[in-house]
Parts: sequence; structure tokens; C-alpha cells
Amino acid sequence: METYIYDHVRTPRGKGKPDGSLHEVTPVWLASRPLVALRERNHLDTALIDDVVMGCVVPVGEQGGNIARMAVLQADFDQKVPALQINRYCGSGLEAVSFAAAKVMAGQAEMAIGGGIEMMSRVPMGADGGAWAQDPQVAFKTYFVMQGISADLLASLRGHSRSDVDAYSAESHRRAQQAWSEGRFDRSVVPVQDFLGLTLLSRDETIRPATSSESLAALKPAFTEMGEKYGYDSVAMQRYPQVEKIEHIHHAGNSSGIVDGAAAVLVGNAAVGARLGLKPRARIVSFAAVGSEPTLMLDGPAPAARKALAIAGMQPSDIDLWELNEAFASVVLTLMEELSIPHDRINVNGGAIAMGHPLGATGAMILGTVLDELERTGKQTALVSLCVAAGMGSAMIIERV
Repeated sequence: METYIYDHVRTPRGKGKPDGSLHEVTPVWLASRPLVALRERNHLDTALIDDVVMGCVVPVGEQGGNIARMAVLQADFDQKVPALQINRYCGSGLEAVSFAAAKVMAGQAEMAIGGGIEMMSRVPMGADGGAWAQDPQVAFKTYFVMQGISADLLASLRGHSRSDVDAYSAESHRRAQQAWSEGRFDRSVVPVQDFLGLTLLSRDETIRPATSSESLAALKPAFTEMGEKYGYDSVAMQRYPQVEKIEHIHHAGNSSGIVDGAAAVLVGNAAVGARLGLKPRARIVSFAAVGSEPTLMLDGPAPAARKALAIAGMQPSDIDLWELNEAFASVVLTLMEELSIPHDRINVNGGAIAMGHPLGATGAMILGTVLDELERTGKQTALVSLCVAAGMGSAMIIERV
């Protein structure tokens, strides 16, 4: 059954530290804001929503339990609306939309919402522990390394230089600043207000317009000590003996920012849209997820994109715009090389290096970003992808209608 995107909204991304503008609100409150916005701007009878699926990568403490259901109740949706929290690490937000769309495609739902939440200022990354890093047997079997080491390993394997990743990162900030200054995000970003109705944040908080390759060159690599002193370089080179030395080139300026944020995407079939007077904005063509080698970890976007293209019967040349989460600059450079993507067709409004990566929400956010850009430019097709921890990748293709 054909499944359409009817609307999407996201919060601005707030700096994911105690001095960030969103830190004072709870994860449940933040997760509920896009749901409220979808209800109000589409005049939804929420009793007609068959399910809400939200990604959350660190579902502990204030984000614990089933935060999706708590957000549904906080947003004053009809209590009959069920909700589900899922975790595919950084791909969770896109997977949540895929999960919601799959229910519609299967005829088991008419209308659903997929999205995500992460409040990294209040629930730190890694707070949930997990066997991969903490169980020696699992870590040994999988050649576990920290993700920053994987980024530098990927760059070493691909021959990316420090100047390559810094130049890409400076451009991410420039594009993000241009997008905001031209109002490209205005339709889809909903300001976050507190319980008193006071606006806390109305635009992404971590963009640095003055960023240049020269200013980034002054930053020290972030993962050198981790790799050399704590042995992660040796583990990575055991798995990849063809690498003589890992070149540590990633730092805070060419890696995704730690931020707070939430997003939601409204999907449904044609019949429910017609009945409610909603105009579809895009058709979901295909989606896919893959596993990849867990030490390198970050090379999943290309095979995930190829799988989604194969399902759709398409070629990379059929895609007008690409959106890839900028977990690390080398991840984007790798996809561009693998699929011959020109820089002027990928992440054209900047990405997570400039605006941040709220882990469970990013996939839904960048899906909305590229849909807005299709409409702004009159283009037709887009492919969204993310690398995923533990060696995975997620992708989705949409077509503007």
C-alpha cells in the first residue's frame, strides 16, 4: 500500500550541556513538543492515529521506560493511541519512521507517527552501559573500539587527510548558517517553550558561522590519547592489519555536536489523507537497514543506500538530493566516494557537524530537512542515510508529490 509523508516538525537543537538552552526541560516534555505541533497545525483528531514510534538511544533515567508513550500522554493525545520506543543507535529516528510506514504499508495502520528524542544534556551518551563495551567477552569477540577511533580508522583506510575533513566541516557550518538566514527551516522548526509559555530556543544553537578550515586546523585531534594510551589503536589494527598507523584527524570541530532535540513525522495512506483533507507531501519509496563490520562501524550508509535503491529499482543517478548524518566528516566523504555523489547534492543545508546530532531524533530530523529542500527547489527524489553504532546503516528514499 502506498504510504505518504503528510507533515513533519522538529525542535531546534540545543547545546547538549547544562548551559544549553533546553537543559531545563525534561526529555518527556521535549519529546511531546513535535507531537503537539503536528496535532495543532494539521487539526488532527488524535484518536485516528494508530501508533506513535519514537527512537531513543539512551532510554534510561528520565528517558527510561517507554518515553514515546509518556510523550503521547504529555501531548494530550487520545489515550487510545499506543506508542513504542525503539533503539537502533544513531539510526533510531529514521527507523521509527520506517516502522510507522511499514505498519501503514502492511495495512495494519492508516496513520502513524515516527520520530525521536534525545536529551544529551540530561542523559549522557553511554549512561545505559551495555555488553558491547562492558563485557570483556563481547568486546574481545567484536574487536570493540570507541566510535572516534572508528572514524579515524575509516579515514586512514580511505586516505582522508586532516585538511579534507576540516574543509568539509567548515562548509557544513557555512551551509547551515545560510539555510537559517534564508529561512529554509522556518516551516518545520517549532520553538520550544517552557511550562509558562516562555520561549527557550527557536533556532539551532551550535552553528558557528565564523568557522573556517584555518580555525579548525588549530584544534587538537580528540582521539589520539584514547587510541594510543588505552590500546584502541592496537585493537583496530589487529582487525585491519593493512593499516600501518591510524592517523588521528577527527576532533570536536569535524565531528557531530552533542545536542538536545526531538522530531516527529506524520505518515499515512492515501485514504486517510483524503478523508481528513490532508495533502501528501512525499511518497515513501523504500527503506532498508544493513549490518556492517563492527570495529570500523561507520561504513554502513553506502550498503544501506544501495539496498534501498535496489528495492526501489533505482540507481544513485536517480537521486536528486542526498542527506547523510554527519557523525564524522570522514563518514560523509566515504559515501560521496562510494556512490559518486557531488558535494552540491548532499547535505546542502549543513548537517550535524554544525547543528548537532540528538542521537534518537536525528534520522527523523534530516528526513524532514531533505523533504523541505525538495519542495524548495522543485526536485523530486531524495535518499536519507545514517551510519549506526556496532556496525549498521539505515536508509530511506522518498519522492516529492
